[in-house]
Amino acid sequence: MTIPALQSGLSGLQANQRALDVEGHNVANMATSNFQPQRATFQETPGGTSVTISTAARDLSAAANAGGAPSGTDPASSITNSLVYKANFDLSAKVIQAADERIGTLLDIKA
Repeated sequence: MTIPALQSGLSGLQANQRALDVEGHNVANMATSNFQPQRATFQETPGGTSVTISTAARDLSAAANAGGAPSGTDPASSITNSLVYKANFDLSAKVIQAADERIGTLLDIKA
């Protein structure tokens, strides 16, 4: 039971790290003209969570009207997404920590 929790926690860490990388890439290229921002899309898998990176299906004119950069990257959305991904990353780390503690307890009981 604890091994699947470790796998789920690890897949959550990896997926959220990848999503954070995407937001960092989008923000770094915010001032680049005609840059197409990417978007992270999460999916459940039998082993946990995965993320797919795709070229944004964002409406560049809507982002420009919302105060976005010339590239179509919306700074407010990027900041919000980054905070959500960070919170999810922290939660996945806590899942791993709890599973690790449980394994330690089981080993202590067995010994």
